[in-house]
Amino acid sequence: MFSDRLKRNFAALALAGAALALPVAAMAGVVVKSTGPSSTKYPVGTKIDDNASITLKAGDVVTVLTAQGTRVIKGAGTFRVGDRPQVAADRFASLTRKRAATRVRTGAVRDVTDGIPTNPNLWYVDVTRSGTICLYDLATVRLWRPATGISTYRMFNRENGASVDVTFDDTVTVAALDPARLPIVEGVPYNITGPDNASSAQVNFVLLADDYETPDALAEALIAKGCSVQLESLAASLEESAPAEEVAP
Repeated sequence: MFSDRLKRNFAALALAGAALALPVAAMAGVVVKSTGPSSTKYPVGTKIDDNASITLKAGDVVTVLTAQGTRVIKGAGTFRVGDRPQVAADRFASLTRKRAATRVRTGAVRDVTDGIPTNPNLWYVDVTRSGTICLYDLATVRLWRPATGISTYRMFNRENGASVDVTFDDTVTVAALDPARLPIVEGVPYNITGPDNASSAQVNFVLLADDYETPDALAEALIAKGCSVQLESLAASLEESAPAEEVAP
């Protein structure tokens, strides 16, 4: 009996040792922006293990989001993806804060990059951009405009013609959409017409089912849903805090 028990103990230890010996899965980053000669080799959406290396040519710029941070890599050279990512937790938290999309902010609420107003929150709908918009809640839609001055935008359902006017006060850049006057339905196309009745953005909406707490996970979800406008905003915002690396390690 003692011999059988000893054998079982040794077997258990052997299994535990084998489990410890298994390789740990590498974390993977996702390419969110890629320009230059190698852009077809590393297109947006490409997943690359942190311990993998990429080889770039002169003129290449690749932005990779990982769970640890952001890397902006410029060629020419060979670079290990997981080396020295720039952590931008505060910027990511501010950009993706849901609470900001559940209330109307008043006053001058413009974010400016290189003199150009930028959307301060991923869940605000840019009235100047067409595309698929990912949101967590279709009943608390907020519109954002890059300009100032009193102006009115009209948003309408292209399937049934229902519409609503949204007026921005002089210095306000974020305004609420009244869900009672114009319910937002997933998958239905909408138009947003500017105050000059000439400019128009075409948008449709997709619900996000899960919370994404890291940039790479959120980027993958935006890519899967086709929300390219928000992916561009996410990449651009996190790029600002990640210095470009031009010399290979």
